[in-house]
Amino acid sequence: MTEQEIVDITNKVFEESFEIEKEKLKPGAHIFTDLGLDSLDIVDLVAALQKSFGINIRNEEEVRNIRTIQDIYSLIIKLNKKRK
Repeated sequence: MTEQEIVDITNKVFEESFEIEKEKLKPGAHIFTDLGLDSLDIVDLVAALQKSFGINIRNEEEVRNIRTIQDIYSLIIKLNKKRK
């Protein structure tokens, strides 16, 4: 899976699960302040990402440090490389 595919799938999760407009989905967008998600939304986000990518994110230490969309991209890219 390419990095662009990871970006596209992640953005699709935000669009479909949280009805966030594509224009707001920039790498530097802050998940809480810019996109308006709360702590309960994060649980749903992690579940949706795990389902979309077939990976376990919940147990990763870095998941606690996610603040921006770029943080999510980077984590999934890293986990995807580990799988290979």
